Amino acid sequence: MNSLQSFLAVAPVAAKPASSASASVSGARVAPSTSRRGRISACLAAEAPPPPTSGAGARKPRRELSAASLAVIEDEARYLVGTYNRSRVVIDGGRGCKLYDLDGHEYLDMASGIAVTALGHGDPDFHATICQQSGTLVHASNVQYTLPQVELAKRLVHSCFADRAFFCNSGTEANEAAIKFSRKYQLVANPDSDAPPFEFLAFDNCFHGRTMGSVALTSKSQYREPFAPVMPGGNFVEYGNLEEAKKVIQSGRLAAVFVEPVQGEGGIHSATQEFLQGLREACDEAGTLLVFDEVQCGLGRTGYLWAHEAYGVAPDIMTIAKPLANGIPVGAVLVKEKVNAAISYGDHGTTFGGGPLACKAALTVFDKIHKPDFLAEVSKKGEDFKQLLRAKLSGNPHVKEVRGVGLIVGIELDVPAGPLVDACLDAGVIVLTAGKGNVVRLVPPLIISEKELEQAADVIRDCLPALDVATS
Repeated sequence: MNSLQSFLAVAPVAAKPASSASASVSGARVAPSTSRRGRISACLAAEAPPPPTSGAGARKPRRELSAASLAVIEDEARYLVGTYNRSRVVIDGGRGCKLYDLDGHEYLDMASGIAVTALGHGDPDFHATICQQSGTLVHASNVQYTLPQVELAKRLVHSCFADRAFFCNSGTEANEAAIKFSRKYQLVANPDSDAPPFEFLAFDNCFHGRTMGSVALTSKSQYREPFAPVMPGGNFVEYGNLEEAKKVIQSGRLAAVFVEPVQGEGGIHSATQEFLQGLREACDEAGTLLVFDEVQCGLGRTGYLWAHEAYGVAPDIMTIAKPLANGIPVGAVLVKEKVNAAISYGDHGTTFGGGPLACKAALTVFDKIHKPDFLAEVSKKGEDFKQLLRAKLSGNPHVKEVRGVGLIVGIELDVPAGPLVDACLDAGVIVLTAGKGNVVRLVPPLIISEKELEQAADVIRDCLPALDVATS
């Protein structure tokens, strides 16, 4: 048993009892209903905009770019710092699970902005919230209180293990805060030590961000080495290797252990209950904090509200971000009271983090995603999608494995996935890579319909010959 999906198949963990404040949250889920009543249906909340029929944006054969699109690409090359190797498509709009480019082509979005737009594009409730809040209060300093921030903190705390929340703007900022909180906690917890624990343990294939602290805990050398020296104190062991992890934890040097219950960027690898439970016990014994990075796998993506609920193991700190406000930048760090007790006024802060617009948007997202029926539907659609992919892709020599849980799914190949990704784009489906570039990552909006998932599976199957062309 080496993944979350195989663990769920043999030993699902019962949901924890819910308090009156969170009965509809932490009690969410696992067995999906077989009834179609109340099922999340097609993700188009309204009619999609029709493609242009004339002028510069007139519809052309796919991938034949118009002058308007070429002009955008040329301006990007001239005016933006060259940090992105972009696909040659200019996205101009979206509706539900569909995106539309400047030339009028339609794409099925199986990437959701890298696991961000969980409610898809143009959700009417989300749109109404943004309009209402932007007409009232967009920003106020954290020197004052704001209602949306306090209300969002309450919802998040009541939904999980945590006692307190800190808001920021992104996943990497959430992990930066977790790094600082962990070191401050150890300083307070070891008042007589001249050298309190300050190092960190992370795992191979992990991704925790690109800022200088977070990148030091990200295993891929190409993200770290160009910016060396990075923050000292980072250690890496094999993901899932509990015995090696214990050796590092027992050294007494660690402020915290950072781990993703399900790795996204790393290639869609799921932890086991034994691994996470073992980390929990080793951290407790050593006085080390346990941090779960659920920036990509949290907030409904796995079919649980929080990915770690499947294991019955709780961290001391959890970092979240991507889907929290459906594309409005916001991140959060959720902590136990013992961590909060070590933090003083001025220890950390942010100008924009937890602003009223982002928090109000996040409340709308949370209210939809946390519902048990919604989560059960994600679980069922994800399982059906994996089975569909296995059936449609079986027999292709390049496909090694289809894995994942909920709607975070990976197709591991024996060759680089780039040609397949490009072919899918040409055929109207947007997918991502992961791992060492040999994994197709599928993280669609959580509202995606079964018909759209079947469309995606068909296109991926039909595009597999691109791998043969690339390797011939």
